[in-house]
Amino acid sequence: MVLPGRIVKNTLTALFAVVPFISFANSANDTVTVHSEHAPVAVHADGTAHTTEEHAPVDEQAGRKAYIQHHLQDAYDFTFFSDSETGKHFGFPLPVVLIDNGLKVFSSAKFHHGEKAAEVDGNYYVLHHNKIYKTDAAGTLAYDEHHHPTNAMPLDFSITKNVVTMLITAIIMFVLFVGLAKSYTKGPIPTGMGRVLEPLILFIRDEVAVPNIGEKKYRRFMGYLLTVFFFILILNLIGLTPLGINVTGNIAITACLALFTYFVTQFSANKDYWKHIFWMPDVPVPMKIALIPIEILGTLTKPFALMIRLYANISAGHIVVMSLISLIFFFKNWIAGPSFFGLTLFISIIEVLVAFLQAFVFTMLSSLFIGMAVQDHHHEEDHDPHTEEEPIII
Repeated sequence: MVLPGRIVKNTLTALFAVVPFISFANSANDTVTVHSEHAPVAVHADGTAHTTEEHAPVDEQAGRKAYIQHHLQDAYDFTFFSDSETGKHFGFPLPVVLIDNGLKVFSSAKFHHGEKAAEVDGNYYVLHHNKIYKTDAAGTLAYDEHHHPTNAMPLDFSITKNVVTMLITAIIMFVLFVGLAKSYTKGPIPTGMGRVLEPLILFIRDEVAVPNIGEKKYRRFMGYLLTVFFFILILNLIGLTPLGINVTGNIAITACLALFTYFVTQFSANKDYWKHIFWMPDVPVPMKIALIPIEILGTLTKPFALMIRLYANISAGHIVVMSLISLIFFFKNWIAGPSFFGLTLFISIIEVLVAFLQAFVFTMLSSLFIGMAVQDHHHEEDHDPHTEEEPIII
């Protein structure tokens, strides 16, 4: 059966409209009221103590704000939705891996969404504001004057929601590119998803790698550039699904991606690159000395810009979409509902464009930094009078 183009367009538009609302249905742990006899106990600097039970927000606006903050954070389990009346969560836990006088591996279900302290081999751990602290059987947490826990924190190598998403993304990329490679064995024209991947790969090669790195050296870095582009792109698109996973909006993830670009750039740099940093040619000696710390700082600001740009743009997009949706439930009238619904639909479509754009910008800047490090300079030849051609006199 062949569907008309108008029906397909209307269906896709409806899906874009529904996706943010399904994502918003996932209730935040911060808004659940906890009443447990095993709830963690807070001990302040003045000696006072109380249980750290999580209470429902005092008003709806605070609840929406708590949900948006929760949406942007990583988690130790997948919670698809929650029942605010019964306090039940529907999802599945993930493995917690800690190093604390040995290897400690257990399920995050022992935390009961932060309501109880987990006992492992005689040690007790509590989940507080998405961080794991070592505690006692009562779940005691000591606070300083700034209300920051002072309990010891074990080394955390847990498989969190973001880690699982990145592993799934790696598997998706492996399957797609292996399928693309196999399709070329059948003929020069790819089949299936290869028809979608090939234009993107050619675009990265012809419009990003070759212009910035050069035709002689771009092949060395094509593997890295393609990996970064599709890795960020798939993560951005997954973040727009009802799963509500904000991987590239996590500054730790963007910092790791920026560090990869930094190390690739520095370890691939030639002698001309380092000469321009530590002994700038064609400038007076005092200026050469003064420019050394500036140039070294410049090598650090480039990956910092990559990190902040990706993190800020993706996080801002999620915050805007979730805020617009929350306004529909906050105002609760026939004017605000359709208005914010249409605006949310528009911003959601824009976010799809941003997902592609941010992957492209990160890849483009990475190739630009790599190209600056591997390009050859010819200052001496350009200024050597013996190598300059004599003018032709007619």
